[in-house]
Amino acid sequence: MRNVTYALVVVLSSVPAVAEARDQIIDVPAGTVAESAITLARQTGSSIVISDPVLAKRRAPRIQGRMTAGQAVRRLAASADAKVIAVARRAWRLDKGKGRERQSGRSVQRAASTLTPVSPAVPRKHEDIIVVSSKRDMRLSEIPAQVSLLSGDDVSMGGSGGTERITQRIATVSSTYLGSGRNKLFIRGIADSSFTGPTQATVGQYLGDMRLSYNAPDPDLRLSDLDRIEVLEGPQGTLYGAGSLGGIIRLVPNSPELDITSLHTTVGSAFTQHGAGSLDAGVVANVPLADELAALRVTFDAASEGGYIDKPFLGAEDVNRTRILAGRASVRVEISPDWTIDALGLAQSIHAFDSQYAARGGTQYDSLARVREGSDSDYLHGQLVLAGGLGALKLRSTTGMAGQELEERYDATITGAENRVFVQHNDTRLIAHETRLWLPMGERRFGWVAGLNLIDNRTRLNRSLDTGRTRSAATGVLNTLSEATLYGEASYRFREGLIATFGARATRVRLGGGAEDVPFALALERADITASRTQSAFLPSASLLAELSRQTSLYARYQEGFRPGGLAIESEFVRQFRKDQARAFEIGARHGRPGIDPFDAAFNVSFTRWSDIQADFLDDTGLPSTANIGNGRVWSISVSGGAFLADNLRLTTGATINRSSIEEPVSFLSSRITHVPNIARFSGRLGLDYSHPVTRALNLDARLWASYVGRSRLGIGPELGELQGNYLDSGLLLRLGNSRIGGTLSLTNLTDAEGNRFALGTPFAVIREQVTPLRPRTVRLGIDYSF
Repeated sequence: MRNVTYALVVVLSSVPAVAEARDQIIDVPAGTVAESAITLARQTGSSIVISDPVLAKRRAPRIQGRMTAGQAVRRLAASADAKVIAVARRAWRLDKGKGRERQSGRSVQRAASTLTPVSPAVPRKHEDIIVVSSKRDMRLSEIPAQVSLLSGDDVSMGGSGGTERITQRIATVSSTYLGSGRNKLFIRGIADSSFTGPTQATVGQYLGDMRLSYNAPDPDLRLSDLDRIEVLEGPQGTLYGAGSLGGIIRLVPNSPELDITSLHTTVGSAFTQHGAGSLDAGVVANVPLADELAALRVTFDAASEGGYIDKPFLGAEDVNRTRILAGRASVRVEISPDWTIDALGLAQSIHAFDSQYAARGGTQYDSLARVREGSDSDYLHGQLVLAGGLGALKLRSTTGMAGQELEERYDATITGAENRVFVQHNDTRLIAHETRLWLPMGERRFGWVAGLNLIDNRTRLNRSLDTGRTRSAATGVLNTLSEATLYGEASYRFREGLIATFGARATRVRLGGGAEDVPFALALERADITASRTQSAFLPSASLLAELSRQTSLYARYQEGFRPGGLAIESEFVRQFRKDQARAFEIGARHGRPGIDPFDAAFNVSFTRWSDIQADFLDDTGLPSTANIGNGRVWSISVSGGAFLADNLRLTTGATINRSSIEEPVSFLSSRITHVPNIARFSGRLGLDYSHPVTRALNLDARLWASYVGRSRLGIGPELGELQGNYLDSGLLLRLGNSRIGGTLSLTNLTDAEGNRFALGTPFAVIREQVTPLRPRTVRLGIDYSF
């Protein structure tokens, strides 16, 4: 292979010839380009010639999936920065230099879908990492912001999970831990509260192009059958508007494939130390329709997660079992070579039998509550997407609805009185539309995007106290919002490697609502407080990016974000809280392509000026309320990177440091607020990813990771001053198999640490000393099969 002729010829192996246009299952382990070419030629019955010995020695990532031989060759060439030339039917030559073989029709679209790298853990795609959440199909190297990308295959390996899979892999993303379907997410030091109330989230969550919710908690969707997950650190106000102060998390589902029939199944069983067993199963099916002009893709997940919290006063063990049922169906219709219509529907139901907190300083995993708590979370989502091209321009129009219903139960027993449960019911309905037109920058000097966004959101929060014999309603609140927005962003390339970007977003919001479950006389008295009102926001942005080399770039940017005001409950009264706004300046640097280059790193420093911060506190009755708590400053430093220690062994790492302060806190709080709650001052992660061919038919993949979450304060005010965090989580995942069948073994919480992920289970004073421990050491065995 390394002779003086400077040519490497991979001849046809003895396997039967396979037509280049036919899809087949391909699994080529990571290695040199020469080794990958030999394996690929054997698996596809093709001929591959490598004309340069330097090219032959380059590292190539793993190539895995169902595709044609030509697509696999192009993927190999792209990862090695090579030029692919078709020399005959089922024969190609790889030359040194950048290039791409011309294609046409549907194969261009399918090849493009395989050329977007999505995971630093599973390196297997093209050097031009396209970040779709930029809304302009921009290359990662040209985005002036911190971006984290996760592969859908990576987060679902070993069974599908929820949002916790993201927090385990990205150090800048954190969460509360009330329970599945009840949590709030935070990114990079921008956090507001611990409770599910009327405030809008600081993180925007999206499925495709549509927002998952507006001011409801994280629905904790199953992360199955996803192409990738994109996390953009905020603010991201210009493109995403309200609720993106901390950033956005975008789930990109796999689209229906027009010419492939496939079925993928997973089954797993787990055992939790100190707790009960778990079961999970998943199915993904793709079926072409209408002579390959349309396709249907269906995903179904079911899980029963065993409990590990005991309630001695109830004589019950492992009370916090959680059952999850989720389904998603999507249909794609190709109405022309350049235009598609996608319809997607999703439903998910989460039933938590009881709470997952324990008594601080008590017996491990014991709760002192005397009543059954828990929650029920139901989520529905539907969207219709029209996408296509108008010459060089692209258009995408998304219209959809989402409904989220959450019922939470908290122990509200007063010492010496009968048992009492506080019930909070949050019902949210969202209607959203966005149409955008953009000119991709690509190799042009100029690129831009312009869009229209419309949102109508209604949230009804009802509360009551239940003794088992009687139920009395407490004051509730209705918040309504109608939002209309125009936005635009444009980039200009002054010269090769120097790009300036400017953007702006203009939003008009109409707010309304009122009190719920109050006497008529009091409702009249408060009519002026709950009257409709309007708010406006103008969010400018600017950035400058300089590419020092093909692999290294520097950037600086300014962005703004905001959240509209609303109505909150305090004791028996409903009152207004104002909008808050964040202004952030950030500088950063990137080097290398994650998972492809021998070494990659990203670093950024940001300063955020946050005015009129919306946050939660406990009112005189012990119930959570919302107010503007003052102005704050947040400094954040984050770093991430990876390095190949060997051809098949990669080290990944990430860390974030946050420092915050709050100035001139509001007078009704009895203690001075020093910093923003819920965000650890330091969080870090370390991981090892290993892939090695055991035989020609089997490959071993391994993931070992550990993450540390530092200390943080629960909330605002003396009642919420408890510390949380300061724990180490860890996990190990092994998979032995190929692209058709595999067995998995996973272990989480390797050290069986108890920790304290969250210092809240109930906001009532009866059980103030609380911890939310990590799930104890858990072992899962699973199998996945595709055909």
